[in-house]
Amino acid sequence: MRSKYYAAAITAFAIWGMFSFVLRPLHDYPSQDILFYRIFTCVALMLPLNLLFRRRQLKDTLQYFKAMEKAEQKNILWLTLISSLMLVANWFTFIFVMNHISVKAASLAYMLCPILTTVLAFFILREKLVKMQWGAVLISVAGCALLSIGSYSDLFYSLLVAGSYALYLVLQKKFTGFDRFVLLSTQITLTGIMLLPFYFVYSGTVPQEPKFYGYISLIAVGFTIFPMFLNLFALKGIKSSTLGILMYLNPLIGFGLSAFYYNEAITPIQLVSYALIVVSIIVFNVGNYSGNKN
Repeated sequence: MRSKYYAAAITAFAIWGMFSFVLRPLHDYPSQDILFYRIFTCVALMLPLNLLFRRRQLKDTLQYFKAMEKAEQKNILWLTLISSLMLVANWFTFIFVMNHISVKAASLAYMLCPILTTVLAFFILREKLVKMQWGAVLISVAGCALLSIGSYSDLFYSLLVAGSYALYLVLQKKFTGFDRFVLLSTQITLTGIMLLPFYFVYSGTVPQEPKFYGYISLIAVGFTIFPMFLNLFALKGIKSSTLGILMYLNPLIGFGLSAFYYNEAITPIQLVSYALIVVSIIVFNVGNYSGNKN
């Protein structure tokens, strides 16, 4: 039954679609500080959780790694490092775009991300797509092209956000046999280590408001650890390309919030663009169903 993997992916992207609810209240804080405290909080929560309550999974993961050939171990270490770098790049650019460009620009990033994920999965993982699924990709490309008209600076920032997460997502398929929570903890801990020197150089004054730490804790648990674990779990049962298309739930929810909650101006072209995205999701999943039947 693959329904649990679909449910995990849908839940993760629905949560991320509502990220603005906890990110916009921190608008007055520097983007780098939000990133620093987000990652450090995740590390502070995940390491004790693994060491105290998940010792068996941690031990099994280490034994599995040690049993690998040296070349495989080296490959896994490089993949882990690159994955961590992609997380840092994605989180910082997303926070910057959301708080200093616009909610729509952040939504555009996650409209481009499924396209990039599908293409990268085809070339890196050799995932096969039926003709109907390629048609869905072309429909989504048309929607994104319409959305980027007259907003080329937004498109540039959106590509940075989208490209970093698309590559991260595809690389996770390379980790087979590893406990997903231990893997995620390792990657996030590495991001924390990489960012620690920058914290002492680029961080602002230590925030004093309890509101800041309340929102950071919520971001760390509800909008980072939980949905990312669901994402990695979903990759155990569905293709990266399928997960990429389901990612459109994120910008669709973000678009709805920008229009109806944040009252950002919406143009007819944007409405057509998002309508095309909805069509592409339907076409892709119909193609996925027919391809599995065959």
